[in-house]
Amino acid sequence: MSGNIKNFPDICGNERKSREINTEKNLYAPFSNIDFNKVRSAFGIALHMHQPTIPAGSGDLRTAPLISNLQHMMEHQNIGDNHNAPVFLWCYGRMSDFIRELVEGGKNPRVMLDYSGNLLWGLSQMREEDTLGKLRLIASDKKYRRYVEWLGTMWSHATVTSTPVPDIRLHIEAWREHFASIFGYGALERVRGFSPPEMHLPIHPDISYEYVKTLKECGYKWLMVQEHTIENPGGGPVRMPYLPHRLVAKNSVGEIQEITVLIKTQGSDTKLVAQMQPYYEAKTKDRVEYCSRSVPPFVLQISDGENGGVMMNEFPPAYKIAFAEIGKEGTVAMNGSEYLEFIFNMGIKENGFNPVQPVMQHRIWEFVDDCSPGACDRAITKAKEKYGGFNLERASWTNDKNWVKGYEHVLDPINKLSAMFHAKFDNAKINKTSNRAYREALLYLLLSQTSCFRYWGEGVWTDYAKEICRRGMETLA
Repeated sequence: MSGNIKNFPDICGNERKSREINTEKNLYAPFSNIDFNKVRSAFGIALHMHQPTIPAGSGDLRTAPLISNLQHMMEHQNIGDNHNAPVFLWCYGRMSDFIRELVEGGKNPRVMLDYSGNLLWGLSQMREEDTLGKLRLIASDKKYRRYVEWLGTMWSHATVTSTPVPDIRLHIEAWREHFASIFGYGALERVRGFSPPEMHLPIHPDISYEYVKTLKECGYKWLMVQEHTIENPGGGPVRMPYLPHRLVAKNSVGEIQEITVLIKTQGSDTKLVAQMQPYYEAKTKDRVEYCSRSVPPFVLQISDGENGGVMMNEFPPAYKIAFAEIGKEGTVAMNGSEYLEFIFNMGIKENGFNPVQPVMQHRIWEFVDDCSPGACDRAITKAKEKYGGFNLERASWTNDKNWVKGYEHVLDPINKLSAMFHAKFDNAKINKTSNRAYREALLYLLLSQTSCFRYWGEGVWTDYAKEICRRGMETLA
């Protein structure tokens, strides 16, 4: 590998082994200590953790090593908010401490964790073995399996809509392989849910179809979605957001893929989680009739696990106070797969869930006369003519963020790098494990698509993306 890549991450070569994992057997309900028949309502919280990889650490951007932004912050704590770096690092390992403390005290905690590949690689690069050791304990030790669920994600925190379609699978597979290399394939077997970066859901029917198809082929059983990113098949908001739904993804030629979704309701993410609002909201709810069964509702929220004063300071005591009183019946905490396994064990089938589709798709299907290649593209053109402001890029955690418009100067080199990568390797017979050019080019490709390089706007962050693309193209050339 190039001299500026240290401790190369395991992101390719064992895709088949990852896909062969058995995802059909129940791994949560059989080990749960909750009597589901006595559950009136349930809630779940997920914590998202991420630090981008950046070319930094020297005065020359073109030769700077690839390091974690966390490392850069640690080494320059006198700049801006970088003084928070040690607190961030503590946050990345603290859930292990909280879980073990509560379990030893006879409590029944739950948490779902979503760590980007960038972050996991960065912790390894920094030799933060204490933090990684804490995470290994709650990822692998049988004693803690009922309490913690890990969620899959895109390896380099890429938003799906602005990621070239062939690269979506690369991100999803890279995360799984990297996770398994750190925590083992036994831990990967328990990864059943998928947490999309920025809660992003592609609206274009052909892309949403490929997205769901890839998730299912990689072993995922459910997807977390934001309430306002989905709609009923004919349009209109979801009426029962606290219950599982079935996301229907149909493409231009009429092919359909479906996956179970759990819905994160709207709200101020970090504040709601930091103050354990999902628990207190769940306490106001009761079982409802759904799919001809009496089902407890599931209040779900996800937020950054480290970012912002409320998560740094308010979350730890609020989490412990809540679980000091949360028991095993009535209003309980459950993780997503645990909840769904109990639902399915009641005899409810996925095809019985209410169907939903990505938001605004009803305006696309309005103009699809026949299922044929390109039908959705033609329909989108007509929808834009009829409906002012119609676009496909804003179905994410906030509907005022466009991940494409204004970033063409970054997306152009990203798309060129992607095209060069696939032109060179898609039909090449290579050993992905040992082929140096492939592994290095793949790393640059994935890193270039990190959402942070657009979220923070113009300046050094877009320069990082363009430099990573330059290195990738140089590798391919």
